[in-house]
Amino acid sequence: MDYDAILLVSFGGPERNEDVLPFLENVLRGRNVPRERMLQVAEHYYHFGGKSPINDQNRALISALEMELQAHGIGLPIYWGNRNWHPMLPETLRQMKQDGVHRALAVVTASYSSYSSCRQYRENIEEARGGVGNGAPHIDKVRAYFNHPGFIDAVVDRVRVAFEGIPLELRSGLEVVYTAHSIPKSMADTCKYVEQLTEASRLVSQRLGRGTDPLVFQSRSGPPTQPWLEPDILDHLRSIHSRGAKAVVVVPIGFVSDHMEVIYDLDTQARELSDELGLKMVRAQTVGTHPWFVRTLRELIEERVRGSHHRPAMGRLGPSHDVCPADCCPAPVRLAVAR
Repeated sequence: MDYDAILLVSFGGPERNEDVLPFLENVLRGRNVPRERMLQVAEHYYHFGGKSPINDQNRALISALEMELQAHGIGLPIYWGNRNWHPMLPETLRQMKQDGVHRALAVVTASYSSYSSCRQYRENIEEARGGVGNGAPHIDKVRAYFNHPGFIDAVVDRVRVAFEGIPLELRSGLEVVYTAHSIPKSMADTCKYVEQLTEASRLVSQRLGRGTDPLVFQSRSGPPTQPWLEPDILDHLRSIHSRGAKAVVVVPIGFVSDHMEVIYDLDTQARELSDELGLKMVRAQTVGTHPWFVRTLRELIEERVRGSHHRPAMGRLGPSHDVCPADCCPAPVRLAVAR
């Protein structure tokens, strides 16, 4: 396929206090989330001066990916567009049109399949194209990469580094727990989100020579009456402490960068609880700009740019499809925010 450019598509985040409420209003538009919950989440951002780390992390990822692509003979420019904050997708696609881009390949900073992490991004892209009008670039998307060997290798390496933060005397009874953003049960029931997360977690634990380690969830929102995926990470920490655990490594396998849900819900809330319980907690880094993750993205791009039939994938589920079926990951009837 002839592509003119790569498009990095992400969630977006505020850069200062004044951005926080407009950003969250973008996130929650049309969602059944109480305003009190939005104001609670706003406090998470204010705790860090109103600046989400996700934007700087995307800038770093773009820089690393540019070098990786150039080193392998792929001289395509990388554009960046977000769902909820600047640079927004419509403004990015307008710039791409102005630059003469006709067809681009999108890389989304979400590795699993659900309405929020896949289909909604495709809808956002199509809405942006509609706003640009005639001449808007056509955008394809790389496949889901939750079980790509490079992604799994990068997670394994991050966990091994985290193990080093546990004192030797506590490692014999070390607990490992994987976390991902909770989503409404109505959304989870129509996609492979939990199946893919479970498989990725199994693959990492297998590579580490461990048995089955649990998958839990974090960062739920929406009304209390709406069922979301459980158990919650805080409840899990209380549970393992009550069973006598002394140390835990928390692996945010559902995230590709250390953004707000990671640095607040894990590094702040979960750490405070662990300290209260006397539980030694170390949080593994997300894959971020790990060289093996950057290599993964380059290989996914190469598959499409060069028409390769080599589509590496580990485990039981095999490689994901390149083009999503029309009925893939439909929107739930009652949708609340998930990132």
